[in-house]
Amino acid sequence: MKTFWHRGRGSGEARGSSFYCTALDVGTEFAKALVCEIKNGQGHILGVGRQRQTEHEMQEGRVTDIDAVVANCDVALRQAEDMTEEICGRKVVPDQTVIGIAGEFVKGAAYTVQCQRPKATSPLAVGELEGIVRRAERLALSQVRQQLSWETGTPDAAISLVNAAIVEVVIDGYRVVNPLRFQGKNLQVTVFNAFAPLVHIGALRTVAAELELELVAVVAEPYAVARCLGTGDAIFVDVGGGTTDIALVRNGGIQSTRSYALGGRAFTKRLALAVGLPYQRAEELKLDYARGKLEKARSAEVRKALAPEVTTWLDGVELILEEMAGNEPLPPRFYLCGGGSALPEIVQCLRAHPWHKKLPFSRYPDVNVIKPQEVVGLLDRTRLLVSQQDITPMALSYQAANMDRDTSIQEQVLRRVIKAMKI
Repeated sequence: MKTFWHRGRGSGEARGSSFYCTALDVGTEFAKALVCEIKNGQGHILGVGRQRQTEHEMQEGRVTDIDAVVANCDVALRQAEDMTEEICGRKVVPDQTVIGIAGEFVKGAAYTVQCQRPKATSPLAVGELEGIVRRAERLALSQVRQQLSWETGTPDAAISLVNAAIVEVVIDGYRVVNPLRFQGKNLQVTVFNAFAPLVHIGALRTVAAELELELVAVVAEPYAVARCLGTGDAIFVDVGGGTTDIALVRNGGIQSTRSYALGGRAFTKRLALAVGLPYQRAEELKLDYARGKLEKARSAEVRKALAPEVTTWLDGVELILEEMAGNEPLPPRFYLCGGGSALPEIVQCLRAHPWHKKLPFSRYPDVNVIKPQEVVGLLDRTRLLVSQQDITPMALSYQAANMDRDTSIQEQVLRRVIKAMKI
């Protein structure tokens, strides 16, 4: 049923070296849309739109009411598209979109496969590399399917691959960028994969179809955030409305992503109960507190009310990082984003926690809040992207701008394997 603003074909098609695309962040608290022009791998933000979502439309990063979410996304898209006329002198209505996905059931992890080559003196060929990458993908698919089946209580849960990247190729302990034609006995390949249940991806595909948008890609949001700064090894923490998403970048590549169901809404609910306010009034009070607009006594009351939830949130971060660390050191840098990270207690508790005594950090970690201007390869022509809540849709825009730039032999091999396996 096409009841929304008609998005005609043509605006998103390539024009010379540029094309237009919409980055759509279907978040628990807000639907956010950015209209981008992609020129030679750089994204130019031409329009920004944002529409609040209710508690019954999104739950913990998952769509629970498709029709309502479509309506919210349509409002955000119209705002962004209308703004392009002010920036460009004409309205830009892209017909392509990149949509983010997050939540507890989006599973991302690196899987390593090792093998001994039968003839060490033979140069490594493409077919041999494809074989070991195929083994890594089968291992990842099997393990994630088992994990999701156990968590959801659904046998043989239908899942779909969201993102994949070859993190590392090592031959006889020697890390190589292009492994072809190298000789050696022991071959080790590490591949990162992010999977999500088909029901969640299917809901986002339906949202795109109802909005008359061609879905170019669904991108795991913690994966996108971890790639958009170019900072090297770090821990990325995205505190959203319904979930907190964590990504670990270590040894030069993304190794793991995790999510748990505690975000800004949980803080608001705790505050609402403590001070006896309706949810929306408590949300406004929380935002005023985060912006430093409350009187001293009221601010102390809010701080006391939020303290138990902050402790619970920090415990969750520590448990996830303990699982992620394994037997290797963790990078001593945190990067924070998401609207929930605007609460001053979030930064404070991360900076005060004795991380180096509890987890394998080489030194006490730095804690940084990501600024929009730090996202590489993006130019915000609207000048409206000013806070950490804008980072996730910007990261999706970065993904759109760089989707076809990586033409390394590893990526070519990975794409062929994924296409052949139909995952």
